[in-house]
Amino acid sequence: MNQTSLQEFFSGTAALAPLCTQNGWPDPASMRIELLEEDDRQALCAVRFDEVIMEGSGCEAGRVACWGRFRVRLDARGRVVRAELETGGRE
Repeated sequence: MNQTSLQEFFSGTAALAPLCTQNGWPDPASMRIELLEEDDRQALCAVRFDEVIMEGSGCEAGRVACWGRFRVRLDARGRVVRAELETGGRE
């Protein structure tokens, strides 16, 4: 598994939504992924990103640093098929 495939997966998945607690969304440009463990069928990743929070007027109101540890399941070709949140929170 490579960093690019993890970045692509986490940039387009709803798995990060439980970490966004103020109706914001993850900023893909701020996302950092660290591979903690890996074998043929799964990996453990630490994911950090900024949650973008908007005002009612459509202006950015702020950012909140979020993090999570995910158990990532892989198919036979090593592609990510799903990610399960193990723990996470805000910094």
